[in-house]
Amino acid sequence: MSQSFRTPSDALIEWPDGFGRRFMVTIDTEEEFDWATPGASDDYDVSAIAALPAMQRRFAAHGVSPIYMVDYVVAANEAAAAVIRDILVSDPATAVGAQLHPWVTPPLGDARARACAETFAGNLPREMETAKLDRLLAVIERSLHRRPCIYRAGRYGLGPHTIAALAARGFRLDASMRARFDYSGEGGPDFTQVTAAPFRLNDGAIVELPLTAIYTGLLRRRGATLHPLLGRIPRGRGMFARLGLLSRVPLTPEGTPVREAVHAIGLAARDGERLLQLSFHSPSLVPGHTPYVRTERDLARFHAWWEEVFAALARHGYAPASLQQVLDACADAKRAVGPAGLEPAT
Repeated sequence: MSQSFRTPSDALIEWPDGFGRRFMVTIDTEEEFDWATPGASDDYDVSAIAALPAMQRRFAAHGVSPIYMVDYVVAANEAAAAVIRDILVSDPATAVGAQLHPWVTPPLGDARARACAETFAGNLPREMETAKLDRLLAVIERSLHRRPCIYRAGRYGLGPHTIAALAARGFRLDASMRARFDYSGEGGPDFTQVTAAPFRLNDGAIVELPLTAIYTGLLRRRGATLHPLLGRIPRGRGMFARLGLLSRVPLTPEGTPVREAVHAIGLAARDGERLLQLSFHSPSLVPGHTPYVRTERDLARFHAWWEEVFAALARHGYAPASLQQVLDACADAKRAVGPAGLEPAT
């Protein structure tokens, strides 16, 4: 059953003054699969992982140390794991997180997660979700020699038992919530009432770092209420976006025009957002694997997007943050802790 979540106002992170304005980059480091039907095939490849070192060099030129959110198929493939190990050696500030794709992560049982709702790990029984999490951690530790402390549920599939399971296994950060997005129509969670601001969960044991999405347009201050309503009207969101009234802009090169991303960064700075999270999926580094990069021309636009966005971030005073810098800032932040666990939306 789908769950709705909101940002708990009394658990927001109060960053230390010295943290300034920062941004972080997370990469969903995963196999290539059919996005229209995840879990519908046993045929997976990890060929796009070979493109990661070149992207890492592009990031390094801007002082960016990304976080690779690695899933089971990538960690279990020795050639793919070797690529990531070499990257970690080249930049010690680069980090590894864990990303759970339930349809490829053992135990699979007699039937894989074929139903759409079952591709959201949080919908699985508690015992099955935690068993898969343990297998994922084991293979990452074995192949990459790192114990992840940051987690992302594949398809953003956070569930009612996920945060407690992460805390019990020593995780300190979760990055599963995609601010302002709603996956309930597919059986997943609803994050419509989650903002870009990080906050504490599970009595402060876990810090949630939502993927950043910013409302833009003349009616942006009413976005949390109006944008969901427009989704019920045929072409309503598109019409309001074209008229400059309201748009939801996630900070990703996948589907977000660079002009919109640059504008959203300026609004985030004006709103006082201290930490932005940008993300993409590793298969987008090779044409033909995701809906966002189909051709070489698309790939050129993908790379150009990052150059313009990095320039905009710098103009607005956002400096890159490594995983360790975020962890240190969380430890130094004031510990205003709200209700334990996830706060359901009402």
